[in-house]
Amino acid sequence: MTLQHPITDAATLTDLFQPYTLGSLTLANRIVMAPLTRSRALAGDVPGPLAVTYYTQRASAGLIISEATQITQQGKGYVQTPGIYSAEQIAGWRKVTDAVHAAGGKIFIQLWHVGRISHPEFQPDGALPVAPSAIKPEGTVYTSQGKEDMVTPRALELVEMPGVVADYQRAAQNALDAGFDGVEIHAANGYLIDQFLRDKTNQRSDIYGGSIENRSRFLLEVTDAVLSVWPPERVGVRLSPLSAFNDIDDSNPAPLFSYVVDQLGARNLGYVHMIEGNTGGPRDTGRDFDFDSLRKRFPNTWMANNCYTREMALAARADNTADLIAFGRPFISNPDLVERLRSNAPLSELDPTTLYGGDEHGYTDYPFLNQAQD
Repeated sequence: MTLQHPITDAATLTDLFQPYTLGSLTLANRIVMAPLTRSRALAGDVPGPLAVTYYTQRASAGLIISEATQITQQGKGYVQTPGIYSAEQIAGWRKVTDAVHAAGGKIFIQLWHVGRISHPEFQPDGALPVAPSAIKPEGTVYTSQGKEDMVTPRALELVEMPGVVADYQRAAQNALDAGFDGVEIHAANGYLIDQFLRDKTNQRSDIYGGSIENRSRFLLEVTDAVLSVWPPERVGVRLSPLSAFNDIDDSNPAPLFSYVVDQLGARNLGYVHMIEGNTGGPRDTGRDFDFDSLRKRFPNTWMANNCYTREMALAARADNTADLIAFGRPFISNPDLVERLRSNAPLSELDPTTLYGGDEHGYTDYPFLNQAQD
């Protein structure tokens, strides 16, 4: 028997499930599918047929943000993550975007360079990973040999910086060619741009280090390069001011991220995607930080993320603390998450053993509500 779940009063009163205007795009609702690494790309880091099915199943989200996608081989740090720098990768992503659009969805790509969170196995010619400074991260990385310690990266030379910025610009053009609706610049979670932003990982003494303005320079150069390809309304930036993910920190994040948000606002970007607290972990980090004040500094769409529940999302819209709410892991095990949230239906449980790598199991075989049986 098909389960029936009456729409609750809260769902009828909120605008969480109503259309939202993001620049010239009309999103079906205010619920976003957050980027989710699933490590199922084919040889050559190409998205395959399973990725087409996976994203199309979730096209009822107001907006899908793709899994983090490396802009070059140098930007890769994980097994079987997709890229956006080869013709084959562009063609693979085009199949995804065409299918999502045919299902009525909207999809942005997240542009990614992991920086020091890599290993020589993933690098061209077995080179060292690159970073703002030669500081070894604590942690391990999964390679073809299994779990291995991360290595001490090589500091990028000043003369190399324009080339890395150009890699982002090229990836942005490739994303346009692949049919995406926009791009999100990944400047969070301890990856390359975040490594430049925060002073635990950036100890440079040139124009990319030291002051807040200098440490923000790389992000803003990347943003301007992407804006040479895409209109501002189709560009977002993801930030994580308090996250310690990938062994990163900043001694004084409030002024740093206030400056960053001001600069992104001055460029009239479509949205800021803000991770509140520790990525995928505690929202309360024990540090005094006012996310609401950052939201008030930004003139356009504000996307909130980190362990949101239905109740938290409803409250965020009631209090207007965010325009869009991004959900991560709940979208993995609930392809029809929007309908489940709208009708307050139970959520399917996640199988953590199938998160990364593998086949369709734990990827495209989670049930929809109309498939659930009592």
